[in-house]
Amino acid sequence: MKPLVFIILLFLCFSGPSVIAQEQQVVVPYTLADRDRAIQTEAKINALDVRFESIDKQFMYQQKQIDDIKTLFYWGFGILITLFIFMLGYMIWDRRTDMQPALLQASKAEENSRNLIVTLREYSKKHADLAEILRSHGIL
Repeated sequence: MKPLVFIILLFLCFSGPSVIAQEQQVVVPYTLADRDRAIQTEAKINALDVRFESIDKQFMYQQKQIDDIKTLFYWGFGILITLFIFMLGYMIWDRRTDMQPALLQASKAEENSRNLIVTLREYSKKHADLAEILRSHGIL
């Protein structure tokens, strides 16, 4: 008998608060004005969604333009750097080709001066006055 009483009391304890909570709830009627307001709210939300989509499209278009400008800058700077490197190489090549004839001419002039000094030394062996002139200049 004790367990039966205990189960009944337990059942009353758990069912009591839910009955009290149901009694405190007030039924609010849903009117046509509420339905119209809900429809208007939904229409405004849809309009905002459309506006946000158009703004997103504008941002995507601007991002594409920025990407195009970045690509243009990369190409432009690449071309400029390539031209600078080409100009530097051309200047080095031009300097070497211009110096080549001058170096050849200088070596020929040095060889001619050596030949002239050797010739004058041999000629001075037979002529004493030339030997004296060469000694005064430090050639002999």
